[in-house]
Amino acid sequence: MVINLNLVFIYAGAFLFGGNAYCLIELLTRKRTHFSMFFCAGLAISILLFIYMNNREIPLLLFSLLGTLIITCLELIFGTVFNLWLKMKVWDYSKLPLNFSGQICVWFSGIWFGFGTLIYYLFRLLKL
Repeated sequence: MVINLNLVFIYAGAFLFGGNAYCLIELLTRKRTHFSMFFCAGLAISILLFIYMNNREIPLLLFSLLGTLIITCLELIFGTVFNLWLKMKVWDYSKLPLNFSGQICVWFSGIWFGFGTLIYYLFRLLKL
């Protein structure tokens, strides 16, 4: 089995960029973040990069919808572990309409759609 080191560096860079960028966004907007968000965002960016690199002609709308689905699912998984099981209170959407267990909600899924769109254009810009 041959490991393509270029791909390893690309995915590692995407993971680090995604994790750091999201934590910075949280620090700027919420004035706090949590280490779990670094891993959640890094994983999300890596999955989206894999999808993009294996189908560079994917339509923007489809990519953004996949981004919404992937990020929302990761948010539910991380929220279940860190908020519900470990009681760390990283976030709580229970006061927002159309939420599920306070971990995901339609409002933030809309924000994730916007993130998916930005990520699509970032990948295009970087010619990945």
